[in-house]
Amino acid sequence: MKTAIKPEAAAELIPEGAVLLIGGFMAVGSPEQMIDALVARGVGGFTVVANDTAMPGHGIGKLVSAGLVAKAIVSHIGLNPETQSKMIAGEIEVELVPQGTLVERIRAGGTGLGGVLTATGIGTLVEEEKQKVEVDGKSFLLEKPIRGDFALVAAKQADYMGNLEYSLTAHNFNPIMALAGDTVIAEPHVIVPVGVIPPDAVKTPAVLVDHLLERDN
Repeated sequence: MKTAIKPEAAAELIPEGAVLLIGGFMAVGSPEQMIDALVARGVGGFTVVANDTAMPGHGIGKLVSAGLVAKAIVSHIGLNPETQSKMIAGEIEVELVPQGTLVERIRAGGTGLGGVLTATGIGTLVEEEKQKVEVDGKSFLLEKPIRGDFALVAAKQADYMGNLEYSLTAHNFNPIMALAGDTVIAEPHVIVPVGVIPPDAVKTPAVLVDHLLERDN
């Protein structure tokens, strides 16, 4: 059984310069209270791995606005003009990775694979400085796995063992992020007794989850 902790206590666990895997898709399904706690603490220099940097005032966009992100590894930044301006000014390093490649690199990190072979990027600037592998006469790029020091995920509900159930768009990245984080901090909308979540609804098993957040509302 796990004891839920306050977001402020969870934020204290995360050191400056940590690599953060953050769930969500355009801020939908993002751990908002965890992000707010990090902003309030003010320690940054983070490398953020996520689908996107959301929008100003939402999700990861709050970390960007607060100047806490040193590098973003994402599939796009088109919705966040602050990320764009900070990238142009040299304040944030941005590594753009095709969405499918990104999620597979994270999955590879979580499952212990040595990388992912993909044809995406062949013949473009993407292939520079990357290893090429030929399979049955076709060329692929070897994309290296991604892991994080912490995975920050949001869930529909958790039980006190730490089993997580997700809803709708939150399925997109949260379960994969939880797989690839050395320490997993989950922010469920509600915590329920063990047995309330049907076994086949559990997408992230308790063995992967280190901390549950106690919601403020």
